[in-house]
Amino acid sequence: MPPDARNHFLALLRSAVHDGMLVKLTLGKRSPACPDGTLHNLFVRPVTLKAGPHLSLLWRHATRDITKNHPPAEALALIEPLIGGDFLDAHLFTPMQTAQLETHSDGTGRLSVKTAASSPAPASENHDRAKAHLIPGDAPWLRALGVTNDRGLPREGMAHKFRQIQKFTELLATLLAEAGLTPAGSELTAGAGEPPPLRIADMGCGKGYLTFALAAHLGPRAEVAGIEARPELVALCNDLARDHGLAPHLRFAAGDIASVALENLDALVALHACDTATDDALAKGIAAGARLLVVSPCCQKELRRQLAAPDVLAEALQHGIFQERQAEFVTDALRALLLEWAGYRTKVFEFISTEHTAKNLMIAAIKTGRPRGSDTALAGRLRAFAAFYGIRRQALAARLDFTLVD
Repeated sequence: MPPDARNHFLALLRSAVHDGMLVKLTLGKRSPACPDGTLHNLFVRPVTLKAGPHLSLLWRHATRDITKNHPPAEALALIEPLIGGDFLDAHLFTPMQTAQLETHSDGTGRLSVKTAASSPAPASENHDRAKAHLIPGDAPWLRALGVTNDRGLPREGMAHKFRQIQKFTELLATLLAEAGLTPAGSELTAGAGEPPPLRIADMGCGKGYLTFALAAHLGPRAEVAGIEARPELVALCNDLARDHGLAPHLRFAAGDIASVALENLDALVALHACDTATDDALAKGIAAGARLLVVSPCCQKELRRQLAAPDVLAEALQHGIFQERQAEFVTDALRALLLEWAGYRTKVFEFISTEHTAKNLMIAAIKTGRPRGSDTALAGRLRAFAAFYGIRRQALAARLDFTLVD
């Protein structure tokens, strides 16, 4: 590859970051020389934190995603050696142009730059200018829910919620495509000869911010149901869905996760369901045949009283904060293993940066078609894991009729 091709691409990248014009950078096609064989992609986008402008780096691995935020100069120092090194393809997006650097394994390659037909506003996430998102800031339902103002910008105190909505929509779009439920990068369309509706349930949906986002992004072929225990929120959300043209493919129903009846689901979402409500949601989704399960656990209290620390950990776990974190880890690791045993492929990653929420762990599970319980070796390892921590019972295991103790 001509040496100036890479240098030219790096100059475009530095200029985009310096001028606040970066929309996103994607690195892919891992080089055979990359030392981490599990790494698939790196996605970079600008964010504005309390500490000022940063770049958010999403490292996508085979079974987990890791998000880290860095100041621009620090981020560029991490990214630049990877371009043409660990990654052979790099795509840079700004409002005015798209640049692609392709590096071949023999060191040759080429740079192509395309100018956009129009030049919209820069992609800064500062609140005084709009940015292109999967969910437009001027969506009427976003304004009705109090997230954005008449100019399509986040209201005071709602910037974190706006970012969460965008991140959630991006993640779910990717996971639905991975599960084979949607075409990659496409919205769903309805019409003659189309596949049957895509049925999605959002359990414990609250005020419905993320439920609305999912229904709005996927379009009318998706049938999205929000389940919420508080009837006043159910009535509010149903009214808004009707007022903004999202009914009947978006509806809300009163009920709690443990008792609601679900059938023939394609995907189930449960964010921040407290303690064993996450287990209830996962069990409901499995029983309904969901191909995709997405949960963000919260308040993992059930196992804390059972944890019997091995001798090597006993002294460290006399501290309450370590006990709490250990309980969170053991609970969610056990859930991931149980989902594997039940015939799903799981990945565990950060949903959104800890600057926005401390409860940021997400478990995603995609159905493989492997019969539940067919992996007897995994069952043995699962029981050994439980025995190591003294766990004799756990909610999801009980709902799946999996005996933790022989």
